[in-house]
Amino acid sequence: MINCIAVDDEPLALEAIKVLCENVPFIHLKGTFCKVSLAQKHLNNFPVDLIFLDIEMSDLNGFDFLKSIKQDVMVIFTTAHSKYAIQGFNVNAIDYLLKPIEIDRFKIACNKAKNYFEYSTFPDSKIEKFLYVRSTYSLLKINHDEILYVETIDDYIKIHTLDGKKILTLMSMKKILEKLPKNKFIRVHRSFAVSISNISTVRNQKIIIRDIHIPIGKQYKKEILPIYSPRN
Repeated sequence: MINCIAVDDEPLALEAIKVLCENVPFIHLKGTFCKVSLAQKHLNNFPVDLIFLDIEMSDLNGFDFLKSIKQDVMVIFTTAHSKYAIQGFNVNAIDYLLKPIEIDRFKIACNKAKNYFEYSTFPDSKIEKFLYVRSTYSLLKINHDEILYVETIDDYIKIHTLDGKKILTLMSMKKILEKLPKNKFIRVHRSFAVSISNISTVRNQKIIIRDIHIPIGKQYKKEILPIYSPRN
């Protein structure tokens, strides 16, 4: 069960959120607030997992309210303005819903929150199967088994998948390797890490995955040798 509150200075908008939440069995709406100050007081005493949050409010901007929250909480923005979409995802929102909110779109956002909640909360086998990254203003779920290799491009990581997709996310190589299982992925170069199970062969100081040749850095050779012995 995901405990949540809704914050919006329009009572009708809060009533709409309440009705929408009643259609999602794993969402438990603990309260609705027309004033940010009342929402903050509630959160100080009763932390929640998720906030449905408007942006343009009379007493405080939704982004400023979010900055004031000390606890780690998921946020789904609910607003009548599309102009804030990029800023919304830049503050790690789970989703961004435009009013009037349709039930099917609302359920999609709630399922994203549920998946991320399970991913970040429960240290079980689910964490060993996939990771979440932010790309093109969306929160994407990627199964480990779908990843061929990852490479660094400036301050970004490009994730290459089995189906040919290339997913760009703002992250360091060190950070993504912390999220990937060490028994399935190995760093082979300062700019590359690969899926061990997808390595076809190692030859001429290069790893071959399908028809892709990936260089092996000198400092990583010792880690590669126990897995594959290079051929000529």
